[in-house]
Amino acid sequence: MTGTADDQLTRTLARFILSDARREKARLLAKKARVIWRQFAANRAGLLGLCTLVAFVVLAVFAPWLATHDNPSSWSWTRVNPRYAQPSGEFLFGTDYDGKDVYSLTLYGARASLIVGFLASLISIVLGTIVGLLSGYFGKVSDEVLMRLTDFFLVIPWLPLMIVFVMLMGRSFENVIIVIGITSWPSTSRIVRAQVLSLKSMVFIERAKAVGAGGGHIIAKHILPNVFPLIFANTILLVANAIFSESFLAFLGLQDPTIISWGTMLERAYNTAAFTSFAWWVIAAPGISIVALIMAFYLIGDALDEILNPRLRRR
Repeated sequence: MTGTADDQLTRTLARFILSDARREKARLLAKKARVIWRQFAANRAGLLGLCTLVAFVVLAVFAPWLATHDNPSSWSWTRVNPRYAQPSGEFLFGTDYDGKDVYSLTLYGARASLIVGFLASLISIVLGTIVGLLSGYFGKVSDEVLMRLTDFFLVIPWLPLMIVFVMLMGRSFENVIIVIGITSWPSTSRIVRAQVLSLKSMVFIERAKAVGAGGGHIIAKHILPNVFPLIFANTILLVANAIFSESFLAFLGLQDPTIISWGTMLERAYNTAAFTSFAWWVIAAPGISIVALIMAFYLIGDALDEILNPRLRRR
């Protein structure tokens, strides 16, 4: 009897998962994804940014195998290489004041920058989306309170605010991620709120209200899917901002000093007088990497914004 009930449940789930409506929806989503990809591939700047990003991700993931010296996991290993050796066949990007291989440090620094960029942006997107949805849909008191909170974070300069939070919470890799995430969400909330305000007066939203759909159902099923493309495009730009913020905080000495990142590489170069010793390679490797990765995200974000934003497409 139990076996028969289990078989019936399995068949019911299979019919639900493989229903015609779901297959059609999946087909339409796949078709839309292919159209977006063709439009993105036609944008040379966006494609260049994507290739640059993929290259950095590959370097970060395979850093232990691509590093030529020391395989550093922190700053703590002993110096065995010559100090300030210029770039050569043995040391591709030269060495720093402590004799550490700059090429290997740059590879491992990509890991920290990408982790901070993606995790801090995730925190920012979640907070900004929640605030924007609640503020735009429910309005009135919730809109007033949430928008005044947003204005508070927008009015205060982001850099001093991050410095204060890091000093209060402590210098750690995790705290830097949290601080960047909780100080960079207001722009997302403004974008989401504006889109929600334009959506909630549309016919299909009024129809959903007329049949008794609750606010949570309408937000999840009707508003969020229509807002998501703009959220996704904004996320790309937030990642670039998070990478820059981490590098800036690390250069100011507010990052965990044991973590290898491009910002801590620049901070150590400054503290060991690489600028005045004309050891340009110690500065160039992390500096160019920061600029290249940030530009890659901006090129991708600009291309996606042009594709996903109907007003830009019409121009």
